[in-house]
Amino acid sequence: MNKAVQRVPLYTQIRDYVFKQISDKVWKPGDRLPSENEFAEQFNVSRITVKNALAQLIEDNLIYRIQGKGSFVSRDLAGEPKLYQEGEQPQAEEKQLVAYLMPRLGNTFTAQLLSGIESELTKLNYRLLFCKTDDSQETEKEVLREVIQLGVKGIIVFPVDGESYSEEILRLTLNEFPLVVVDRYLRGIETNCVCSDNVDGAHKATAHLIENGHNRIGFISTAYQGTTSIEDRLVGYEKALAEHQIPVEHRLRLHHFDGERINAVLKDGEADPGIKEEIQAFLRQNPDMTAVFAINAAVGLTVIEAAREIGIQVPGQLSIVFFDNYELSALSSVPPTCISQEEELMGKEAARLLASIIENPKQERRKIITPNKLIVRKSVAPVSTPV
Repeated sequence: MNKAVQRVPLYTQIRDYVFKQISDKVWKPGDRLPSENEFAEQFNVSRITVKNALAQLIEDNLIYRIQGKGSFVSRDLAGEPKLYQEGEQPQAEEKQLVAYLMPRLGNTFTAQLLSGIESELTKLNYRLLFCKTDDSQETEKEVLREVIQLGVKGIIVFPVDGESYSEEILRLTLNEFPLVVVDRYLRGIETNCVCSDNVDGAHKATAHLIENGHNRIGFISTAYQGTTSIEDRLVGYEKALAEHQIPVEHRLRLHHFDGERINAVLKDGEADPGIKEEIQAFLRQNPDMTAVFAINAAVGLTVIEAAREIGIQVPGQLSIVFFDNYELSALSSVPPTCISQEEELMGKEAARLLASIIENPKQERRKIITPNKLIVRKSVAPVSTPV
């Protein structure tokens, strides 16, 4: 992600131009605005960029749209209640259908991601077909084929865990079908994708533990091989250790858990008994481990519950940081320090990218990295005794 230069997005420049024309009375109430094509030609941008700009102005009630006639300056700030002339029948603007494939919908992260995608696609005048793949690569393949047969204009895919390569996604990419991979990327397949800066997030989490004096930091995760988001978090964890001359100790890793089983703690409020027992054995085997970086909220909450049951205090004896905020987390018995991925922003970026590709499938493929932030709460404490 390029942080060196702060650029004003093109759609913001167009929005500001229209706003100034209206403020300066160049365009008066009831005046018709230039068409999307005329704006696109004037500013040398795509129509989707113009759509983004006009969508914000419509939302602010500065302009309104009449199907088949164009966009007009509103008569007052309350907007224009009359969307068609006397005697005309209103016509619904045709919406193109796009699909979103997601492995599961059971936590705040996936819900906010879906919310971002749906809200942005609605603004861009697309209809969304949501399909759950139940963490099955075979189901994902079948659903991809089905939505293509339904005539969708584009697809957003949240790949199933452990999927490092997909023939179906590769085939669609090579055929220049509008497709965006979200939350992660697939190795060996140059696709358009939108994902969080997982390396940076894990580095922030681990560095925060080190700053509090911890130098025996465990890594607890679901099975990570083939899931680039988790692989990148492992890279960030090791990078932070290396920068502080802390050796990487493989004995402090536990990373084979099944995602569906461990997610039970988010759905049922109680951790899987078998997984909890294994984590407890891991904690007992490594009494010098004073902190844990957990790969996600489900793993982190399971570690907290497992530690509490065997008399290990969090954060007094064991500090914990994990990825993903969750609903009402600040009100938990141990409010967790966590990495927030800005998942709604990730969803909106994926929707915008897909709309742009639908308009121009031959454009250069892009990888958009969204920022994350460390939220400091109460699950981390300084090391009380030398380790």
